[in-house]
Amino acid sequence: MLGLRRDRLLILLLLGALLSADLYFHLWPQVRRRLARAGAHGPGCSCPAEEAAAAAWPPNTMPWTRLPEQRSTQTAGSKLRRLFSHPLYSAPEGPAEKLLSGQEALRYYRRKVARWNRRHKIYREERNLTSDSITQLRQEASWLQFHLGINRYALYPRSSPPIDQLLRDTQNFGTISADYSQDEKALLGACDCTQIVKPSGVHLKLVLRFQDFGKAMFKPMRQKRDEETPEDFFYFVDFQRHNAEIAAFHLDRILDFRRVPPVVGRMINVTKEILEVTKNEILQSVFFVSPASNVCFFAKCPYMCKTEYAVCGNPHLLEGSLSVFLPSLNLAPRISIPNPWIRSYTFTGKEEWEVNPLYCNTVKEIYPYSSGSRLLNIIDMAIFDFLIDFWLNATKGNMDRHHYEMFTKFGDDGFLLHLDNARGFGKHSHDEISILAPLEQCCIIKKTTLLRLQLLAQPAYKLSDIMRESLLEDRLAPVLTEPHLLALDRRLQIILKAVEECIEANGEDNVVVDAEPLETDAFDRMTQPS
Repeated sequence: MLGLRRDRLLILLLLGALLSADLYFHLWPQVRRRLARAGAHGPGCSCPAEEAAAAAWPPNTMPWTRLPEQRSTQTAGSKLRRLFSHPLYSAPEGPAEKLLSGQEALRYYRRKVARWNRRHKIYREERNLTSDSITQLRQEASWLQFHLGINRYALYPRSSPPIDQLLRDTQNFGTISADYSQDEKALLGACDCTQIVKPSGVHLKLVLRFQDFGKAMFKPMRQKRDEETPEDFFYFVDFQRHNAEIAAFHLDRILDFRRVPPVVGRMINVTKEILEVTKNEILQSVFFVSPASNVCFFAKCPYMCKTEYAVCGNPHLLEGSLSVFLPSLNLAPRISIPNPWIRSYTFTGKEEWEVNPLYCNTVKEIYPYSSGSRLLNIIDMAIFDFLIDFWLNATKGNMDRHHYEMFTKFGDDGFLLHLDNARGFGKHSHDEISILAPLEQCCIIKKTTLLRLQLLAQPAYKLSDIMRESLLEDRLAPVLTEPHLLALDRRLQIILKAVEECIEANGEDNVVVDAEPLETDAFDRMTQPS
């Protein structure tokens, strides 16, 4: 009996303590706030609106304390939002010719889905595997909306909810198949891809298809964030960096080019999301378990593809980038054109532009660089490449830009696609000035490009700050190290200095080209200091 009485007494004391705590920490603060308001407004003021507002806020978080300051930071403090609301970025976009016909694209992709389902069913029946759900094409799928939204001027509009949804879907959807890219297949002799791809050699990348039938190129992590390209690396042994693909997409959007397909970072389970869903026996054969019990795989190609070059999960999860595919070449053919500023593929040889400072005069005499916007687009691409430091060693620049691609539908004045950016951000401590040769030799630049570069040089829109904030949206953040972010500001100043020297030598009217006319009122607002 004595033990039961002691237990009841302890329970009563505990309940009393809880009640006291509730009175002191919850009820009493509310009473004090009400008394304080009554004293401030006089005895006869009930202030119903203020009481209603107070009731909407949790205890100890009244609107005039710390929370409004936090809310202000979230809205007005975002440089990225402020940039995209600037007139240079928020000006309305007029109607533009679409790349794809909606009905034709839907018919084509429905046939592809039906063909994939038939092959998938046969594959599982041959191996006595249980059948799984049938893949269906949804018209509202974000990847399909991305394809249908491509127009004459860019891969996607400035404000595009489908692109935001596409980034989320690519990060979250499960995979239903995995295969080598056409590059590796071409090297293995499995297909004749000479007209549509440039063989990549040693660089491992896979094509992953998701449950909504969307498709993306997976490039696994090969270097840590703080590693730089070694001084003695030549182009054919430099690693492709997954984080460079991610950062290039964000920078392309910040520059308002919108010529890089959407890219996100993601942790991939190499066992469940690659090995268990691939039908490619060669890909299955290159998986192995390392001595550290991690699941690894390597590329299967004619040279330099060995287990030493394998990528490994930890033990199954592997970090990488996912670049969303453009529309099928059957629907939207692309043409690959040699870059006039192509680099030499020898250790000692030099191209004409490397030794002739007047080389651009020759280029301007050749169609289509003699008229239209093609040359200006080449210079846009050179500025982009210089900012991401598409650099490979002390004497060679970006070897991937020996060709550039365009959609054939839009003709000679279509935009250039900024593809395969994984060799960017290799060395933050070096600026490869030769990448700017098109700008320095031709001394022309689009007015809109120059205005945006000048805007991003202002403290309120500092490029490194904008990039830092934008990259925080990616799941693999931090995507770039701080030295790489700060290098963007340094390179931006180099570009602006080059333009300034061109204007001093040739006059602003001859250098700054109004390739995309702006309304006078809008231009006045854009050029006024913020």
